[in-house]
Amino acid sequence: MADFGDKAAPAPEPATHSAVEPLSESEATKVALGVLSGNLSVNRVGSSYNLSIQYRSKNPQRAAQIANAIAESYIAEQLEGKYDSTRRATQWLEKRIEELNRKQKLADEAVVDFKKNNNMITADGKLVNEQQIADLNSQLATAHKQTSEAKARLDRIEAVIRDDSLNATTGPTVADTLNNPVITQLRTRYLDLFNREASWSRKYGANHLAVVNLRDQIREIRVSILEELKRLRESYLSTYEIARQEEQDLEKGLADAVSRSQPINQAQVPLRDLESNAQNYRTMFENFRQRYAESLQQQSFPISDARIITRASLPLNKSGPKLLIVVIAAVGGFGFGVAVGLLREQLNCSFCTIEQVESALQTPCISIVPSLKSDKGPTLKGSPKLMLPFDQVFGIGSNNQRTISRDPDIFWAVLNSPFSRFAEAIRSIKLAVDLNNGAGNSRGIIGFTSSLPQEGKSTIAASLALLVAQAGAGVILVDCDLRNPSLSRRLAPNAEHGILDVIAGRMTLEDAVWTDQSSNLTFLPAATNNRLIHSCDILSADATRKLFENLQSRYDYVLVDLTPLMPIVDTRATTGFVDSYVFVIEWDRTTSDAVKHAFRDAHNISENLLGIVLNKADINQLSRYYPTGDKYYRNKHYGQYGFTG
Repeated sequence: MADFGDKAAPAPEPATHSAVEPLSESEATKVALGVLSGNLSVNRVGSSYNLSIQYRSKNPQRAAQIANAIAESYIAEQLEGKYDSTRRATQWLEKRIEELNRKQKLADEAVVDFKKNNNMITADGKLVNEQQIADLNSQLATAHKQTSEAKARLDRIEAVIRDDSLNATTGPTVADTLNNPVITQLRTRYLDLFNREASWSRKYGANHLAVVNLRDQIREIRVSILEELKRLRESYLSTYEIARQEEQDLEKGLADAVSRSQPINQAQVPLRDLESNAQNYRTMFENFRQRYAESLQQQSFPISDARIITRASLPLNKSGPKLLIVVIAAVGGFGFGVAVGLLREQLNCSFCTIEQVESALQTPCISIVPSLKSDKGPTLKGSPKLMLPFDQVFGIGSNNQRTISRDPDIFWAVLNSPFSRFAEAIRSIKLAVDLNNGAGNSRGIIGFTSSLPQEGKSTIAASLALLVAQAGAGVILVDCDLRNPSLSRRLAPNAEHGILDVIAGRMTLEDAVWTDQSSNLTFLPAATNNRLIHSCDILSADATRKLFENLQSRYDYVLVDLTPLMPIVDTRATTGFVDSYVFVIEWDRTTSDAVKHAFRDAHNISENLLGIVLNKADINQLSRYYPTGDKYYRNKHYGQYGFTG
């Protein structure tokens, strides 16, 4: 498909020929083609198959005429080219069809001559000798069957005659199998006399004259039956001889037919080659005839692949409407962009401000924690990072090798950069914990959870524990995420024993905890490499509750890293020993629907919430959500106190 148009713009006409002598026809044609190609522009429209034809001329009408004429000439040339190629193809097909027709006739004649020379006669597509052999085979099978039946009847009647001759007291059993009216009648009389003889023998005695007469009659009937059976035997013998003679004749005829067909069968091999060659020529001839008919149809009705979508029209000479259109388009585009931005902001269901959290969840937001990179944390201006001893950096200590790992990580940002915005956000969480539990020695057991994985609850829990430990308070951090103990993999990667061993009574608490000498932090890892099926039952057991009661009596702060609410039910099983919960939400990622769905089945947790923490906040993006955001969220004023992001 092609799109043809024109663009007329003022352009200098070519200089007239100044020669005194007039140009020849070929020279004038070259000059005209040069002018045409110089002012003609043909471009593809985008990534489509449309073409745009533009011609520049001082005369707009002439420019439109030339553009339309070029488009029409292009279509006409396509039609002419198709017609010419189809005509040449048709001529070639005609010659090829004539050649194939001649070869097909020669191949058919070769098949006929070969059959004639080899005395091969066909009927209904089959050789006569093959049909004859098939008929003889069928007749021979029938003769075999008839001979077998006649032989069986003859053998049976001979057996009956032989049995009757040897045992004169046995009744003629052949009457049950032979359909002979004489034997049937004699059999009937025999059975009647036999029954009367038996009856009279019981009544009058076996030697009575009437009984003796009956026995004589029975004997005569048996003799008559035997004579009739012998007559039938002669008949069956004659039938058997005839059937056997017919069978022998058919076998001889079949053998003669097979002997005569052997030369013909040998001649069938070259015959099949000749027939296959003739069939191939016949198929090629039919295919070429069909292509010839299609070529004639295309030659009669050529169809072009291109068409004119829009004909060239006169261009607009005034620039006022164009400028107005540009201005309107710019204003409209700007308004559309603003509308799309506002619409996206309205449709954004994630949490970005404290007001959104408190309005949607009716729970105070106790801190907004900025995002940190995992390879380095924020630092204080003019102050180096805290330098650690070699043994602490690589986890080598005196407490039975159970020293918390101090690999560079965002967990230690609160210690490495104590005056950073991240550390200040963790301090606000500690202040909320202290104010919630009053002035007592124990701040209760605080659980850290979230709605989805990867929202940073473990980082918040570890950072708060380090901050409290650095302040000198007694704190223990417990990893109760038994399904995915990521905190244990970070702080105690080589731990072989942990909270499960303490709950089961296999190990004391002192032998299972890990410590950090510089901050006095105590950590109880999960230390499990197997996937636990009934982890919620372990957390809800009495032994677990007693363990945390012991921890609460020993430490000022007991911080527990729990599982997310939505995929795992373990957190709901901790309400028996956890006093309050800190719920971590990832900034501009976790939606309100996800948080509400997490709280829907965990009412006991939502009722004991200490507050919400917005984690991984982008401070530069956060300032857009507040009219005075520059005062609070940018480093311009925050840095006056010596802090850095």
